[in-house]
Amino acid sequence: MYFLGIDSGTQSTKAIVLDLDTGGILASGHSAYDLIEGLPPGHLEQHPQTWVDAVRDCVRQCLEKLGAERDRIAGIGVSGQQHGLVALDAADRPVRPAKLWCDTSTQAQCEEIAHHFGGQPGVIALAGNAMLPGYTIPKLLWMKQQEPENFARTASILLPHDYLNFWLTGVKRMEYGDASGMGILNVRTREWCRELCDYIDPRVSSMLPPLGSSRAVHGRLRPELAAEWGLSGGVIVSAGGGDNMMGAIGTGNIKPGVITASFGTSGTLYGVAGSPVVDGQGEVAAFCDSTDQWLPLVCTMNVTVVTEQVRGMFGWDIRQLEAAVAGAPAGADGVAFLPYLNGERTPNLPAGSGVIHGLRPANMTPAHLARAAVEGATLGLAYGLKRFRDLGMNPAEIRLTGGGSKSGVWRQIAADCFNAEVVTLSTSEGAALGAAIQAAYALANEKSPAVTYEELCSRLVALDETTRCRPDPARAALYAAQLERQMELTSRLNQTGWL
Repeated sequence: MYFLGIDSGTQSTKAIVLDLDTGGILASGHSAYDLIEGLPPGHLEQHPQTWVDAVRDCVRQCLEKLGAERDRIAGIGVSGQQHGLVALDAADRPVRPAKLWCDTSTQAQCEEIAHHFGGQPGVIALAGNAMLPGYTIPKLLWMKQQEPENFARTASILLPHDYLNFWLTGVKRMEYGDASGMGILNVRTREWCRELCDYIDPRVSSMLPPLGSSRAVHGRLRPELAAEWGLSGGVIVSAGGGDNMMGAIGTGNIKPGVITASFGTSGTLYGVAGSPVVDGQGEVAAFCDSTDQWLPLVCTMNVTVVTEQVRGMFGWDIRQLEAAVAGAPAGADGVAFLPYLNGERTPNLPAGSGVIHGLRPANMTPAHLARAAVEGATLGLAYGLKRFRDLGMNPAEIRLTGGGSKSGVWRQIAADCFNAEVVTLSTSEGAALGAAIQAAYALANEKSPAVTYEELCSRLVALDETTRCRPDPARAALYAAQLERQMELTSRLNQTGWL
């Protein structure tokens, strides 16, 4: 049997076809797109139809490669960018473009919500998470306050992957993992927090679709799409999930002891836990995962976005960037790069900006700046790993994904900054692979338990041992001190209003 995994992201959609019997990736597709241009600073949006068109394009690419074997596809799983608000009217049409996870225009709404419940500790006590601009529910309050006519037209709300599931099946439903990133799910009980919902508006509860297990089948592929794609009847669509939840499955991160770090435009660090991991400081997100466990997670908004800016500034290609980073010493001779070019989520600095500190004539070189950029972005995630360790999570290894993980120099810097072994996967499409594995799990267990995630992942998720890097004790100690310096600089500049 074959399973189609779809990963709908902020900049592109990818799809793969997984052969369950061999574990091979038989076909893949890719479709790129942009954000809506011309919006005010902090406003980042996309049209949901953009995602639909991209999925159609990616699936078409995959099916053309499969040819007559396309009828062996038995299931589809969808991974989607988290937190985006898709507001639908009574006819299930989007009332406006989706506000995305990286939209930071809702800081005032977050402060309002937190203030009403006694500050962020009060919100954490209610639902397990602080109220942050990236989350979904402050976007809905923003729409109510800034676009009351659109709010009045809104009959239901979905997350991006839910919207694609709805398009694929005609069924509206939410699973625990992605729903936990909305800001209104009590992650301890996996139930909606009615106090938070009612504060936004008494109608919010009626806007929410049914909530249920991430292990369940979401629905069947609509007959019209099955006919269009030449697929057999009865193709299932699994519950799907957020990109981080699907990335956890696709990297074999399905039980405690493993951490996944994603080095994409933004960065994420997450690991599976058998019980809720609630951070009283609100820096570690207390999410659920998409296997009905929990997924404590740290997100930073500035990873390859920082290195790409530096690369563009000097007109380098990727190889030249890597050579420059390797050409400067660990610690960049004192140059520190606070990487908050897009604001930041951890630490919570929605209006933050980047800072280069410690420049002197001898270290003001392109190579030093490049090294400092990579180190600053990686130390941002290392701070999240420190918070994980504070909360009792001590990983045996860290599995790297994303574009930054393809760099051997960057992998070693990560091992040293994290003071832990790091390794990449044999496939770079962790979220799409996770979505395909989830679809295989859902179909196999639809009627009665037949296979576990451990069995599937042990067979279908492969590490690339040639990429494994081990920390150097001296560099790890240097980076531990540099992390303290980076966070102290951040704190002092933020307190004085200069960050």
